[in-house]
Amino acid sequence: MFIFIGVIVVVGCVLGGYMWHGGKVMALNQPSELLIIGGAAIGGMLISTPLSVIKGIISQLMASLKGSQYNKKDYLDLLVMMFEVFNVARRDGLVGLENHIEHPKESEIFKRYPKFLKNHHAQSFFVDTMRVIISGSVQPHDLEELMDGDIEAIHEEEERPANALATVADALPGLGIVAAVLGVVITMGAIDGPPEVIGHKVAAALVGTFLGIIGSYGFVGPLSNALKHGLNEGHQYLLCMKHALLSFNKGVAGVIAVEFARRSLYTEVRPGFLELEAACNEAKKKK
Repeated sequence: MFIFIGVIVVVGCVLGGYMWHGGKVMALNQPSELLIIGGAAIGGMLISTPLSVIKGIISQLMASLKGSQYNKKDYLDLLVMMFEVFNVARRDGLVGLENHIEHPKESEIFKRYPKFLKNHHAQSFFVDTMRVIISGSVQPHDLEELMDGDIEAIHEEEERPANALATVADALPGLGIVAAVLGVVITMGAIDGPPEVIGHKVAAALVGTFLGIIGSYGFVGPLSNALKHGLNEGHQYLLCMKHALLSFNKGVAGVIAVEFARRSLYTEVRPGFLELEAACNEAKKKK
């Protein structure tokens, strides 16, 4: 939603200020300049970017258009889900978790939290870490190093689309200059023409520079940052699980383990202590 609002503000203010000074909007209508800049930017991205990253750009942009990836309820569900898993381990032992961990999509616990199941990275991170814990005694510092490596790998993989967009944003001003230079070449070919024709061609060339700069700093660059903000939300989701899993591995009770995880959240999405306690108690009653 805010992306659309931002686009409207950028376009409205730039064109509004331009028209306020007496500029004619149709003078900016230069499809050939747009073709040069846009085509070169897309072509350059295809040259430098693997297909998987291009698909990632599209999927992450679609996700960004929907707004924040996680809200307070999503984190509350995550904390309660982990509380339920830890309680099963305390009641039935780690062996009692095997069916839930080996077949997460069939687990009665995980089925109650569809957003967690739909998040492939989060699901794999949680169940794989639980497999390590179940398989034997792993020292807390070793487990933390293992999870940090996993989180870092996921973050680097998910960051590639944003970095690719940032590269395009950096290239756009230069491509705008390319379009302007080509416009000057055309102008030089018509230098003996009437002044109004030369002026039109010079204006068209300058529009290329304008489109490159506004495309970089007004649209593509901010979109790259928007993707990175979305990645930070996903990163925090994994960190929340990390704190709970690490605490659980140290032998802490489930309710305390999820409290460690709750304290790691940003305040805007952090459930209150009593809110989490009530949700955990409600989950106990459903057993």
